[in-house]
Amino acid sequence: MFPKGRVLRQEEVEAVRQLIGPGPYERALLIEYLHKIQDAEHCLPAGHLHGLAELMRIPMAEVYEVATFYAHFDVVNDGEPRPPAVTVRVCDSLSCMLAGAEELLKALQQEQLPNVRVVRAPCMGSCDMAPAVEVGHRHVDRATLERVLAVVESGNTHPNVPAYQDLEAYRAEGGYKVLEACLSGERIVEDVIATLSDGGLRGLGGAGFPTGRKWSLVRAEPGPRFMAVNGDEGEPGTFKDRYYLERRPHQFLEGMLIGAWAVEASEVFIYMRDEYPAVLEILRREVPKLEAAGLSRHTKVHIRRGAGAYICGEESAMIESIEGKRGLPRHRPPYVAQVGIFGRPTLVNNVETLYWVPQILAKGAEWFASQGKNGAKGFRSYSVSGRVKNPGVVLAPAGSTVRDLIELCGGMAEGHTFKGYLPGGASGGILPASMADLPLDFGQLENHGCFVGSHAVVILSDKDDMKAVALNLMKFFREESCGQCTPCRNGTEKAVKLMSEPHWDKELLEDLAQVMADASICGLGQAAPNPLRSVLKYFPEDFR
Repeated sequence: MFPKGRVLRQEEVEAVRQLIGPGPYERALLIEYLHKIQDAEHCLPAGHLHGLAELMRIPMAEVYEVATFYAHFDVVNDGEPRPPAVTVRVCDSLSCMLAGAEELLKALQQEQLPNVRVVRAPCMGSCDMAPAVEVGHRHVDRATLERVLAVVESGNTHPNVPAYQDLEAYRAEGGYKVLEACLSGERIVEDVIATLSDGGLRGLGGAGFPTGRKWSLVRAEPGPRFMAVNGDEGEPGTFKDRYYLERRPHQFLEGMLIGAWAVEASEVFIYMRDEYPAVLEILRREVPKLEAAGLSRHTKVHIRRGAGAYICGEESAMIESIEGKRGLPRHRPPYVAQVGIFGRPTLVNNVETLYWVPQILAKGAEWFASQGKNGAKGFRSYSVSGRVKNPGVVLAPAGSTVRDLIELCGGMAEGHTFKGYLPGGASGGILPASMADLPLDFGQLENHGCFVGSHAVVILSDKDDMKAVALNLMKFFREESCGQCTPCRNGTEKAVKLMSEPHWDKELLEDLAQVMADASICGLGQAAPNPLRSVLKYFPEDFR
């Protein structure tokens, strides 16, 4: 008699123990353990997965299904060759495509670099520095063949951490005084929430839900309560959270700790995308300083590292990932404010939302509310990329127009004429230049089949084929679908096939788009048809 399946070897168990440390091993930390193995081995060998399952006392199938869900994990079965030690990821999302990523990808593949593999990758959040490439954990912005080869040759694949404002510098300018006033009882929760509400602060990750109201709803739920920070800024064209975290991380951290105080969250989980290695390094340096300074004495702060899954930007999928599972969106209700992390009421806020909290409380609701225009309140951080002279994060009044943003970016790129724009990243649809004076804020674009979402604005020109633009975006959704529901899983695949044809079957595509929008479980599948529908509606000249 022989045992069925793979036979575990004790040396595999010991090898994993050496990598992840001594127990006890928490089920919720499965993804963190997988990262430790991947970082050390440059892959996830089957033997190590088997050893990890043994140490955690969970089924091998459970480990395998999580490991294979995330794009940044490379599972290697017995007898298969391991991937090269260095992986070069070339972003092929829209802004990078416009900047020549496809040509760069082909050039790198032709180099046939020894012990290096070159792969496509979705948006890395460096759209302002397109085309973007990652060599190991090191970003190469405005990448060229020569610059990428230089990084590969140097062997330095560690994160390139920029100069940023650390705890000492932030406190020197008065940072954390608002938090200390909250913790000392000088400020009361009801007044803090009222100030945020009166100021008009909304969720700036995409949904735009009023922040004060969300804090009140979570606070009303029975404890214990948790808090999660959604740092999975994966919407193509979006990079504002990275911009702030790489410059002023403590303004965000203070806002986060105020939020935890307001809802009495006993634990806070910062979920940060793996595509931001520099940000993760900054957080690993600065978060322990908060505990040492006594600033986080009212809560316990955890850092959770994503593993390459756009779907985890959806709050319930993010919570599943925080719990060490596949990032599959949950059916709602119940909402995460009622049943979130480990079944407890959970406050979920975006990075930029929390970034504004200390300043609003310090300067007052009227200060923030008065910054908007066209009926909107507050500031907005617009991620602007594509065919403009100076792409980047543009801090402007809420309700600004794309015409305003193009002007603030120095105008259109040389030789390009404004043709259209994405007002809210890949899922927000596409509008023509004739609609350049619409306010870019929540509730303003829905009648046109679009939305502002995370305020990621990609500018397109007369040099761009809108059919190719829509196809690029649909390929992104096809690759990032979690596969849980048929309308999204099969719908995006079918749409890519139909859109790859020289002549589009418009009627069939419209029917497919309607099914995806109506029947998908979460926002990914529901919004995936938006660029397709926009191109069919607003750019008929590209079909001649």
